[in-house]
Amino acid sequence: MVNIETPLTESTFYVLMALYVKNTFGTEIVEYIKVQSQNRIKMGPGTLYSILAKFEKDKWIKEIAIEGRKRTYSITQVGIEKYEIELKRLEELIKVAQS
Repeated sequence: MVNIETPLTESTFYVLMALYVKNTFGTEIVEYIKVQSQNRIKMGPGTLYSILAKFEKDKWIKEIAIEGRKRTYSITQVGIEKYEIELKRLEELIKVAQS
């Protein structure tokens, strides 16, 4: 299991954020990231599904539904903790940068 204290990359943070907001599936995650990053981050399917597989392996998310090729994911308690730790780390980083 990955250390929960290890900082996330920007792309992985956005994926976790999308799942923190609601249970969702791949194309909806990509659209969420596009909107939230104001088109700055372009996530391809290979990158997205690699991140989702890693998060699932680390038990940060779990697959909750399959409809044909559409797989819906939910964030786990471990994933919520990771997201909140990372959010706090980023907030502290901004405070330091602004001071």
